[in-house]
Amino acid sequence: MIQDSRKADAQQRENPDPHEGNRPVPWHVLAIVALALSWAVGYIFLTHPNDDPALGDSRTRTDLMARTGGNAGTADGAQIFAAQCAACHQATGAGLPGVFPPLAASEWVLAKEAVPINILLHGISGKLTVKDSAYNGAMPAFKDKLNDAEIAAVLTYIRSNFGNSAGKIEAAAVKAIREASKERTAPWNGDDELAKLK
Repeated sequence: MIQDSRKADAQQRENPDPHEGNRPVPWHVLAIVALALSWAVGYIFLTHPNDDPALGDSRTRTDLMARTGGNAGTADGAQIFAAQCAACHQATGAGLPGVFPPLAASEWVLAKEAVPINILLHGISGKLTVKDSAYNGAMPAFKDKLNDAEIAAVLTYIRSNFGNSAGKIEAAAVKAIREASKERTAPWNGDDELAKLK
């Protein structure tokens, strides 16, 4: 009898199972959802897709097609450097001591044009000495990421900035070296192999 009484008390302390019947969604929440949905549908139908692209990204396929003539296709070396190289070699070209070599006054950057072109095309792995400091890491290959004009532009930018004053590199030179070394699949083995290119 005492057990039945305790069992009944325990059942009375339990909350009932929840259900929506006596606790519906508040009307003001439903109103906010309805307003947001109405605004979204209205926005879709009232936008003008042929407005000036400067007012928003509503460009058409024709707007995105490459234009012929003028400066179309001209690669921006500074922009490519910022996107592909600055994370490791830093925006100043000073690199990170002991981790990433500097590009400023680097003997590899200032060498004859075949050296930096080959480095960018195929990458480097292993020990590399720059300004009497040894670096042991890896640099990725860019032969599949950048075209000839982009490699020429970024190398020209590097060779004429950060205190460097080496000559311009043409896309034709990159193309010739790319063709001559198309069989190469492995990165250059640091100082050992790159010294032969000098």
